Amino acid sequence: MVTGRGRPRDAHIDEAVLEAAAGLLDREGYGGLAIEEVARRAQVSKAAVYRRWPNRRHLALAVLGDRLGRVSAPDSGCTLCDLHECLVLVTEAFCRLGPGTLAQLIAEGAGDPAAHEQLEEVVLEPPRRAVHRTLFAALRRGDLRDDVDLPLAVDALTSLVFYRLLLGGEPMEPDQLEVVVTATLRGIASDGDALLREYSEHEQHEQHEPA
Repeated sequence: MVTGRGRPRDAHIDEAVLEAAAGLLDREGYGGLAIEEVARRAQVSKAAVYRRWPNRRHLALAVLGDRLGRVSAPDSGCTLCDLHECLVLVTEAFCRLGPGTLAQLIAEGAGDPAAHEQLEEVVLEPPRRAVHRTLFAALRRGDLRDDVDLPLAVDALTSLVFYRLLLGGEPMEPDQLEVVVTATLRGIASDGDALLREYSEHEQHEQHEPA
């Protein structure tokens, strides 16, 4: 039996560093993510940070991966409700970051296929998977047309979130996302009016539930 060498990785240090890095990203953005400051806030040495993440890019992606990995596709059975909530959760996860973080990460990895692939896997794929699961569930329920192109629908919905973030504009508000989701579903739903009625009934039920 082959055993690993060296001391086991301390999960407490990992958590402390990620928490410190997330706090800096949220307040200062990627430009303010300094390893020295992360180490100070986490109360660890810079060497301890570098042993886990070789540079600030890898550390920022670790924060994003942890945050986006927590976004799960809602499954209330209400297609419009679930899609809307899914996009709101994704938007909120990104909006906690400081301004320009996503654009800076993309620019920094330009011309590096490995960096681009890593960014795509960590940042782009989790939201896409969440939206795809929601649409696939809707298709199985019969809420969508049988001939719907799911990958294209996923692109149409998730690209709107990234478009605003990359251009540095204000993120889409929940009511704007609702308009977009409604318009998209009208084009791919088997019965768009039925989905809108379902959404309206769901919203009314939510409003009348005790806090």
